Amino acid sequence: MGKKPLAVVISLDVEEEGLFSGTYPREGAGLSNIVELKRLEFLPDAFGLPLTYLCDYPVLSDGPSRDILAGLLARHGGELGAHLHPWNTPPFPDLPWPEPVSTAVMPTGLFRAKLDSLQAAVRDFAGQPAVSFRMGRWNLFRRAMAELPGAGFLVDSSVAPLRHVPGGPDHFLAPCDPYWVRPGAPEDPDAPRLLEAPTTQAPLVPGSPGLAYALAGRLPAWRDALLGGFMKTLVLGVNPVWMPEATMRLAALAHARRGGRVLTLFWHSSELLPGGSPHFPDRAAVDAFVAKVRRFAGWLRRTFEVTGTTLGELAGPGFSWPACSPESRRNSTRDWG
Repeated sequence: MGKKPLAVVISLDVEEEGLFSGTYPREGAGLSNIVELKRLEFLPDAFGLPLTYLCDYPVLSDGPSRDILAGLLARHGGELGAHLHPWNTPPFPDLPWPEPVSTAVMPTGLFRAKLDSLQAAVRDFAGQPAVSFRMGRWNLFRRAMAELPGAGFLVDSSVAPLRHVPGGPDHFLAPCDPYWVRPGAPEDPDAPRLLEAPTTQAPLVPGSPGLAYALAGRLPAWRDALLGGFMKTLVLGVNPVWMPEATMRLAALAHARRGGRVLTLFWHSSELLPGGSPHFPDRAAVDAFVAKVRRFAGWLRRTFEVTGTTLGELAGPGFSWPACSPESRRNSTRDWG
């Protein structure tokens, strides 16, 4: 019996340091982590896994960072995508909320203006706009998602299924594999489409997310504890920072066995810098992380018929994805489908 086919996307949030500090400065954060991306050259070279570099405005505006990225893309291919940190992407009008301002309340015109600034920075660097996108802090409500197609984006990867953040967009019941949405007008077949490529997180027990979600609806005082606890105990995922290696392997096997066709991994560029994340306080911790990624990539190659792809390529002619059905929208949240 042959190996199951599996497309693998490795998407990186390429950004300034300070993500884990709890502060959101407009400028002045360091970018010394960008050179550490060279440590991942083995992924395209040894395993045929191209990288999708989702870069934010400070990175795209920094000459040395641009030089590093240009070299990586020239030597190894991959894709330049966009990552929005609204607190450091112009314009900066006065707002009545502290940073980070949620896209639930940010004026949609301002959100679109920030998207346009980000795309202008991409075009200045690469000569063309990005087609793939991820929102900072996963904070992409539907009203903001509706602005992405008009800004030139074809693929979004801002949905993390089964992850619950109080006050954030509700993506808990989102599918694990890519799906098409029309975020501006879900029922209009002529509205612009957007491919949602969620990060791969699957339930340990099929059907359990719906039960947990229904229970949380009946017990609103316990909602945050129930849904937040589900992520910590009953979810299989392939994020190499969040999950042990054994869990990552089990997640890939379970996802493929249940008909999943894509694994979408992600982590932050600053997690490659010693001290850039609480998870990796020193060089030894980063070395162990990189070795873990290498082992997992090798295991994927031995276990599946792997096709390395980028986020943007998921929307191309080589793939066919379902639309998010009206029934799915009724049974869950309008933030993801």
